[in-house]
Amino acid sequence: MKIVISLGGSVLTKSLTKKNFEKYANIIKKIARNNKVVVVVGGGSTARIYQKIAKGSRDDLDYIGILSTHLNAKTFSTFFSNCYYIGLKTEREAMKELKRVFDKYNIFILAGYDVGHSTDYDSVIAAKTINADLLINVSNFNGIFDKDPKRYRDAKILDKIDFDGLIKIVKKLKQRPGEYRLFDLKAARVLKEIKIPAIFIGNKPSYILKAVKGEKIGTIVLDYV
Repeated sequence: MKIVISLGGSVLTKSLTKKNFEKYANIIKKIARNNKVVVVVGGGSTARIYQKIAKGSRDDLDYIGILSTHLNAKTFSTFFSNCYYIGLKTEREAMKELKRVFDKYNIFILAGYDVGHSTDYDSVIAAKTINADLLINVSNFNGIFDKDPKRYRDAKILDKIDFDGLIKIVKKLKQRPGEYRLFDLKAARVLKEIKIPAIFIGNKPSYILKAVKGEKIGTIVLDYV
């Protein structure tokens, strides 16, 4: 299979240790034995710390976020002996490069590229570029809830949802730099267009393997439910 994993920066940097990076790297290596895996790494707490300090426009904050994603992604890439990291450039250039080298490696490490786009969006564009079979979104939530679980105790996790349902929920949430609580709205809209199945899971590395194996985990997003 061709798999894209959107690995939230908050997942990697919540515990900014070698052990935490290594746990996720080991799972990716295992999956990549029989699959092509593109990992798009987010900025997480690294981005938020600098964005809180910074003065400037939304574009300035976005660019700081992009740089943070590459700091995390490049660090993550060092845990693999044979992967391909696509560095700082435009999204268009990054996707052209991904296409060019896709047959040569099994593991690819990407990050953020264009101002105004989250790494959620970049992961969906990567999935579109390689015609992925599956997109996995890894965050600190165990799936998609019917409403914000941080604000509502009665929020319920959904087993399945369609693309329109995902868009509807995302529209209710904040879309400021560093505050993409579930998924970027632009990303959700493109996901609906390309109709690639997506699974939203929590932050245990083993959940990624379960999602790849087709075991029941998190929330699956499909064209029709």
